[in-house]
Amino acid sequence: MSRVGLVPFSTTLYYISSWLLLRTSSRLSILTNNLGASSCSLFFFPGSSCRCLCRSLSGGGLHKLQTMAQPQDVVVRDPEALEKKITAVREAGPIKLQVIADFDGTLTKYWIDGRRGQSSHSLLQQGNPEYDAKRMELFEYYHPIEFSPTIPIEEKTKIMEEWWEKAHGLLIEGGLTLDAIKQSVSCSTIGFRDGVIEFLEFLQEKDVPVLIFSAGLADIIEEVFRQKLSRSFKNLKIVSNRMVFDDNGHLISFRGKMIHVLNKNEHALDMAASVHDQLGDPNGLNNGGFSVKKRTNVLLLGDHIGDLGMSDGLNYENRIAVGFLNDNIEKSLKTYVEAFDIVYLNDASMLGVVDLVTELCSS
Repeated sequence: MSRVGLVPFSTTLYYISSWLLLRTSSRLSILTNNLGASSCSLFFFPGSSCRCLCRSLSGGGLHKLQTMAQPQDVVVRDPEALEKKITAVREAGPIKLQVIADFDGTLTKYWIDGRRGQSSHSLLQQGNPEYDAKRMELFEYYHPIEFSPTIPIEEKTKIMEEWWEKAHGLLIEGGLTLDAIKQSVSCSTIGFRDGVIEFLEFLQEKDVPVLIFSAGLADIIEEVFRQKLSRSFKNLKIVSNRMVFDDNGHLISFRGKMIHVLNKNEHALDMAASVHDQLGDPNGLNNGGFSVKKRTNVLLLGDHIGDLGMSDGLNYENRIAVGFLNDNIEKSLKTYVEAFDIVYLNDASMLGVVDLVTELCSS
C-alpha cells in the first residue's frame, strides 16, 4: 500500500483506525476518476470529525482513512504547498490574517433535515403569493444553471446577472416590507453549519477581521445572524446587496452595485473599500496593524468557483482557499480540487475549518 500524503502539524498526533482498500465502491470510484490524471492527496485536521477519501501519490489505488469520530470528507490538492502556506501564516501571526467568506452554502448548511436549505434570497416570503410564486419560478429555472459544470463562465455570468435583476425587481414590485423579512427568517429553513459559532468566536477573540461577501441580501443576512445566533460579532462586516426602505418599511430600491454569485471580484471589493480601512480594529480606529489592508494573509471560504474572485485586488502574500462542494460532487470535484487548496464534501461542518484557524493562530 502506498503512503498517502498527510499534512503534519507539530503539535498534533494522528490517530488512524484503519486503512481500507475500496476497489468496488462505485461512488468513490467515480469521485476519484473525476480527479483525472493529477495526483491528489487528502488529509484530515486532527481533532475534527472527518474522513478522507484518498488517492495515493503513486496512483496505485483508492483508500479510505477513517477516524473514530463521525466522518466528513476532505480533499487537499497539494499537501506540501498547503503546509508551506500554513507555516507562513502561522509565523506571521493573527495580526496579519483576515478572513473572507461567502454566506449562502458556505457559512450556512446546504441540507437541513433532509431538505434543501434556503438561501438569503429564497427564504423570502413577501406576503404576496403571486410574487412569491414568480420568484420560485426564477429559482427553479436559474439555480441548475448556477451550478452547471458545463456552461462557460462568461455565459453563466450574464445569466446570473439576468436572474438577480429579475429577482430584485419582483421584490420591489411585490411590496416587500421589513416585517416580512423578520417573519420570513423566523419561518425559514436556513441554518448555520455546525462549528460556525466556534469559528467566529475564535476569530473575534484573536481580533481577526471577517468580511462576508454575499450575492444575497445584506438585510436578510443580518436578520439571520440575529435570529439564528442571537449575537453579533465586532470583527464581522457584511458586503452584500442592500435594500432601501421608505418611512413605512416598504422596499423601494437597492443601494449600490448589484452583486451576484459570479461578479464578486468586480464589485465587492469596491463596495468594501470603506470597511477595509477600519475592519479589525475593536476601537474603530485605523492604527496600523489592525487595518485590513495590512493583513496580507487571507483565508478564503466559498462554495462556488466564482467565490475565489473575492480576493481579487487584494495585495496578499498567502491565500488559503477552502471550498465547500455541497452538490454535483461527481461532476464538479475535479474543478473544485484544482481551484481550492482544501475542499469539503457532502455539506460538511465548519469544525475542520475551526481546527485550521486554530493552527493558523497558534504562534
